[in-house]
Amino acid sequence: MGTQAILAIGIFLLIYGFIIAEKIHRTIVAMIGGALMILLGIISQETAIHHIDFNTLGLLIGMMIIVSTTAETGLFTYIAIWSAKKAKGDPVRILVYLTIITAVSSAFLDNVTTILLMVPVTFSITRQLEVPPVPFLLTQIFASNIGGTATLIGDPPNIMIGSAVKELSFLAFITNLAPIVIIIMAVIIPIFILLFKKQIQTTPELMKKIMKLDEKSALRDPGLLKKCLTILGLTILGFFLHQIFHLESATVALTGAFILLLLTGEHVMEEAFKAVEWSTIFFFIGLFILVAGLVETGVIKKLAEGAISITNGNVSTTTVLILWLSAVASAFLDNIPFTATMIPLIKEMGQMGVSNLEPLWWSLALGACLGGNGALIGASANLIAVGMSKKEGYPIRFLDFLKYGFPLMLLTVVIANIYIYLRYLI
Repeated sequence: MGTQAILAIGIFLLIYGFIIAEKIHRTIVAMIGGALMILLGIISQETAIHHIDFNTLGLLIGMMIIVSTTAETGLFTYIAIWSAKKAKGDPVRILVYLTIITAVSSAFLDNVTTILLMVPVTFSITRQLEVPPVPFLLTQIFASNIGGTATLIGDPPNIMIGSAVKELSFLAFITNLAPIVIIIMAVIIPIFILLFKKQIQTTPELMKKIMKLDEKSALRDPGLLKKCLTILGLTILGFFLHQIFHLESATVALTGAFILLLLTGEHVMEEAFKAVEWSTIFFFIGLFILVAGLVETGVIKKLAEGAISITNGNVSTTTVLILWLSAVASAFLDNIPFTATMIPLIKEMGQMGVSNLEPLWWSLALGACLGGNGALIGASANLIAVGMSKKEGYPIRFLDFLKYGFPLMLLTVVIANIYIYLRYLI
């Protein structure tokens, strides 16, 4: 292994360590790591730009603009209050309804956005019922990571995989991953009820208080809401059809976003641009350049050769290895940088003779997304929800999260393993 390769590994591991430690913002760390790859001559600037996946970035930016504009209408608050009233103010039913809403929303928005929208509403409802919010927040975090697994746009790892593998369309993600997500949700919702039922008891008087809330008052701008729902619907339709028209998913998302801004005016555009999580976008850019250093110096190829020697190129063994490696690693590392490292590794395996890569891609998607529930630092949605909870005076400690999240993650990955074996490997 050459000096450049050793240097690339050193920078990558150092940056990874800083990301895990969370002492410095991960975006700053990732961008400095990317800059070091170029400054030390490991890759050129031109090569670095070539490795940045602008399809992933465009898709994220487009969806952030559409969702942030839709959030301004009060739609998501309306849905939460409406569901609480449908549950007759019963905390257990509300927990179930909000869990399902979070899972479904995460499939078509993204799990970070869903958490940002759901957490404030959850605090509002739990205050009215005088019940602890943490059980509701935990179930929503878990549901967001599981629900986000179902579609191409639901979770950043899926966005990255779909962008890197052109054959995997929006429809392919739904037909291959949505069935197992539905099965997992059906298994874990009764577990949530058993775990948290005693903690969230309230009085009939407080339940009646919820029934007096007026969900219609949450809708602030009906005209804007119609425009947002129309564009959101057309954009999702565009995702279903993007392969037929030979369009990238980023083109669909950005077109939808800017048509919405055209219909709503400049004042909305300014707010929408502020709502884009630019720190997340630059975090991705830094990661792409970091991984480019490993690809260009041959490190990824060596890792692929090692993985194939362990499994002898057997598709079944390799698929199971990737599923469990992805799940356990994504629990304790952020699943975004892990996925960024695994994508070129799997591509390299394909070039080395692994004939059928499709089960490997679905294993990576399931492992990375479900693994995010294993520990507090496993997914961005976890960190955002816990940060918001701490601000409200309800800190969720690392070990408290691990106590619930890790066993749940193991259960969901076992279910996913059975599904992958029965569907792809028999």
